[in-house]
Amino acid sequence: MRTETGQTFRLSDYRPTPYAIPETRLDFRLAPERTIVHARLTIERRPGTEPGTPLLLDGDELKLISLAINGIPAGNNSYRATPDLLEIRDVPSAERFTLDIVTEINPTTNRQLSGLYRSSDVYCTQCEAEGFRRITYYYDRPDVLSVYTVRLEADRLAAPILLSNGNPVEHGEVDSARHYAIWHDPHPKPSYLFALVAGSLGVVKDHFTTRSGRLVDLAIHVEHGKEGRALYAMDALKRSMAWDEKRFGREYDLDVFNIVAVSDFNMGAMENKGLNIFNDKYVLADPETATDTDYAGIEAVIAHEYFHNWTGNRITCRDWFQLCLKEGLTVYRDHEFSADQRSRPVKRIAEVKILKSQQFPEDAGPLAHPVRPREYREINNFYTATVYEKGSEVVRMIHTIIGPELFRKGMDLYFERHDGEAATIEDFIKVFADVSGKDFSQFALWYDQAGTPKLEADFAYDEKAQTYSITLKQSLALTPGQPHKKPMLIPIAFGLIGPDGKDMVPSAVTGGEVHDGVIYLQRESETFTFHGLAARPVPSLLRGFSAPVNLVASLSTSEQIFLALNDSDPVARWQALNMIFTQVLTEGARHLRLGKDMQIDDHVLEIAGRIAADTTLDPAFRALCLSLPSENDIAREIGENVDPDAILAARDRLMAAIAARYADDFAALYQSLTQQGPFSPDAQSAGRRSLRNILLDYLSRHAMSPDRAAHQFATANNMTDRFAALSVLVQRFGGSHEARNALATFEQRFGEDGLVMDKWFSVQAMQPGPEVLAAIKALTRHPAFSLDNPNRVRSLIGTFSANNPTGFNRVDGAAYEFLADTVLAIDPENPQLAARLLTAMRSWRSLENQRREKAKAALQRIAAMQKLSTDLRDIVERTLA
Repeated sequence: MRTETGQTFRLSDYRPTPYAIPETRLDFRLAPERTIVHARLTIERRPGTEPGTPLLLDGDELKLISLAINGIPAGNNSYRATPDLLEIRDVPSAERFTLDIVTEINPTTNRQLSGLYRSSDVYCTQCEAEGFRRITYYYDRPDVLSVYTVRLEADRLAAPILLSNGNPVEHGEVDSARHYAIWHDPHPKPSYLFALVAGSLGVVKDHFTTRSGRLVDLAIHVEHGKEGRALYAMDALKRSMAWDEKRFGREYDLDVFNIVAVSDFNMGAMENKGLNIFNDKYVLADPETATDTDYAGIEAVIAHEYFHNWTGNRITCRDWFQLCLKEGLTVYRDHEFSADQRSRPVKRIAEVKILKSQQFPEDAGPLAHPVRPREYREINNFYTATVYEKGSEVVRMIHTIIGPELFRKGMDLYFERHDGEAATIEDFIKVFADVSGKDFSQFALWYDQAGTPKLEADFAYDEKAQTYSITLKQSLALTPGQPHKKPMLIPIAFGLIGPDGKDMVPSAVTGGEVHDGVIYLQRESETFTFHGLAARPVPSLLRGFSAPVNLVASLSTSEQIFLALNDSDPVARWQALNMIFTQVLTEGARHLRLGKDMQIDDHVLEIAGRIAADTTLDPAFRALCLSLPSENDIAREIGENVDPDAILAARDRLMAAIAARYADDFAALYQSLTQQGPFSPDAQSAGRRSLRNILLDYLSRHAMSPDRAAHQFATANNMTDRFAALSVLVQRFGGSHEARNALATFEQRFGEDGLVMDKWFSVQAMQPGPEVLAAIKALTRHPAFSLDNPNRVRSLIGTFSANNPTGFNRVDGAAYEFLADTVLAIDPENPQLAARLLTAMRSWRSLENQRREKAKAALQRIAAMQKLSTDLRDIVERTLA
């Protein structure tokens, strides 16, 4: 575990390495506790590097066995080796030489899950961002590209499958007990994309024919007996490959493509060239064990990692400050893929919900940073919603600004110009400037300024002149390290809706740049005047959520209701309804906290019923509209002196009022949505289940009875309906006989399946109220739970701390202390997991005073510990700053 705390890496300090490594040969003799790694590196002095300049290579907890330069053992005085650094002092004067490094590592005791480790007796690697240095000494940074040839040797019975990057070259026997395989990747890559897998695994095989006629062998490797649960992932992979050829012109470039699913993994998946390693959560699915959400997640993550083959692998990032160049761009690509596979409006609304629930709080708190940060202490802590989700939104805005044809031309130019390179954000932006002729200098601020812009909109109608004016003002809160902010270029897709519910077309627009249904706000404040409007329109702003901003529009409740019922843009329609519910809940929570009654306008109830009953709307869209803003959403909207108990009470009252008003209608609709025939994960079927299950929650609240949910649980023929019913039973009727019986039945049926048990843990972690902490502590002692497995930890403790505001934010602070104890226990073994868990406390300053002080005390206790990983110390110190 790295515990140095003082080093800060800055973008302004970037310099190329003095040496390149054009060729890397690796030989692994795999053994559970003593793996020997022989690395033969071809080293080249870069132009401009003085002969004799020392060669400094990164390491992390390495044990050096031997070192040779040009085949000659290195003398003791010619180098210095520590577990974290190899310094070659006596560098040959020749421009090119070889370096042989032999290290010894222990995969079994490596519980950081970084570098080479074992998961369920399978050897696997995770090298992003800086895991390769745990395997051998190397320039462990993304701008050093090398061609890799890898030889793997292992026990033939324990590890019959030997995989690495690229194409298979050779396979044979060493002796009666051991065998070997050689792999070669012809495409130069950085060390973070290296991968190997060795073990005994089941496999699902298929093939894909590229548009140029090449046959690619596909394989997904899983635990024995789970092959049938990898079929959907294989289908998603083939659809991804075909889509990328059609949409972006990108063809796969190797003879084989392998995916391996492992049960111990810090991330969702990893895009290693030709050998993607996945958390098995994003591979395994069948109707009995996976929900519709799981199916959608598998489809998206399979696509994401495959799309990285070009946006991340063939073109990588020059340094880790450019991380959004591969991640934000690839998230945009996987969003577009899912939108084409499913309902585009529903997918877009889901993206907006994630952005607002995960990235907006990050932007508003102590962990705020630009899409491209300027400095960091621990790069693992910058795999954030800002880099991924906001990074994707920035790419989407480029698409909006220049349109689909020029965007495709820009992407084609990007692939042509930078294939095989380590690129920067400037490289990326320049291709779009070149193909469009537009100046992107102001737009580039989206990459460099932290925070979510606040967009205020005011309106005025002149009946006599038949003009309608929209005044837009943008502001951006100051953040640490950025005391001054400049106005951004904000593309605002819009419509002006007339009394008949149809968009009005103005005869002219004055006051600023407006074209193709988009307002371009470029200054701090601008007024746009639309001419030739015979009636006062209702403005629909931010259609499609065209920019990641907080919109504050001076619209009346009646205008918002009008938009929710009439807007032709589904995303804007959902936003209008969501804002109505948000206003009711924020005001309700404030009133309840002061001991006053909560007021709910009858029109609010009416609109919920009308949308639920509108059969012209996609069932998935109706389900999203009936899903009230979460407790965390309302807390973010309130912003200060947050009382989670009052928010939960307000939300419960609004749901109860809607359910009471439409109980009979909801019951009839629920019954009509009953599944007919076998389960299908397609979008239409999933939408029907989604609507039916949100109705189940409403109906169970109204009846104040667990009977309907218990019946659905007992009769469900798929995990989506079964888990939805379990959630209602546990979270609404926790402690009841029905809830206890359902939990016991679920555990008995799925107790041997870790992924399904994650659902069992998470549903109990979501029980509202302070008394849940005792149950959480008891569950940490359950035989199926382990602090060594990130999925188990995230399902129980991560769900509890991040998504159960009333349970976690106890007035006595006991849950904060529990989280502190947990992260301190995990940190010595898995710093990445510990640091991620602690981000649940990023919004502690927004709590009311008593809770705020308890949260601060828990954070200070962590910060006071002498021996913390760089990951955890970075998070706790920034959270307290």
